[in-house]
Amino acid sequence: MIEGIIKNNIRTLRFMNNEMTQQELADKVGVTRQTINAIEAAKYSPSLEVAFKIAAVFDTSLESVFTFEIKP
Repeated sequence: MIEGIIKNNIRTLRFMNNEMTQQELADKVGVTRQTINAIEAAKYSPSLEVAFKIAAVFDTSLESVFTFEIKP
């Protein structure tokens, strides 16, 4: 079984988008601020739907927001 971690660029994207707050992103995606915080900290992997919504907020591809790194 392949094990890995989903990493993200959400903090950078928020900063590049007028320093958007976690709450503002959460409101646009339809989740709680705590969910955005957990995803951003890589403590929680988002559903595919939430991942696509986050990418849509930043008008970018899913691959520009999330990457999967295989554990050695």
